[in-house]
Amino acid sequence: MDFCTGITQRIKVEQELKEVVIFARVSSTGDRQDYQRQVNDLTEYATRNGMRVKRVFAEKVSGGKRNEEREELMNMIAYVKEHKVKKVLTSELSRVGRNTLQVLKTIEVLNENGISLFIQNYGIETLTDEGKINPMSQLLVTILAEIAQMERKTIQERMISGYRNYRENGGKVGRKEGYRKGEEKLLAEYVEEVKLLKKNYSLRNVAKITGRSVSTIQKIKLILAKSNR
Repeated sequence: MDFCTGITQRIKVEQELKEVVIFARVSSTGDRQDYQRQVNDLTEYATRNGMRVKRVFAEKVSGGKRNEEREELMNMIAYVKEHKVKKVLTSELSRVGRNTLQVLKTIEVLNENGISLFIQNYGIETLTDEGKINPMSQLLVTILAEIAQMERKTIQERMISGYRNYRENGGKVGRKEGYRKGEEKLLAEYVEEVKLLKKNYSLRNVAKITGRSVSTIQKIKLILAKSNR
């Protein structure tokens, strides 16, 4: 084999490798060793499985931020969509969301764009090689939804306690007169719920993922059915 042929074959092999990105977390204490371990482990996994790491995204931990406020996470999502990268590698779920609801939203955004998330500590991917929802990951999502519901229940209990204190101290509550939502306005407000229903998520799971009541989800589903959407 001459030099040119060898180079050509090498380029061909590299082109055939599935391109992936790594999403890692940099500790706020500056623990570079932990960050490097994440990158090394995921790069080794990629190499073993015929993948080529196209880019590494590293985010510094900052508590209290929603996904939309996390610049590096948003950069990663925009990058994989623009460059048609179909797989994201991360060491654990906590890397992609500050709580279970944010994790579920990240998975949903990636899945609806045909991008699989590989979660190293669980050893599973959210999509199959054919781009379908992985049943095992769906089970994981359901469990996460249960956890999210418990988290929201705790928050609701705190809100109820605060509400009672507010009322006991003379605060007034209630809707303004004339407050009514038209069907179109309601669908526009509950965009996330509509998307999940259209993907045939059950009423119960949609309610858990979004934090809405089952009756609200049922109402949205009826409106969708009426309008043949």
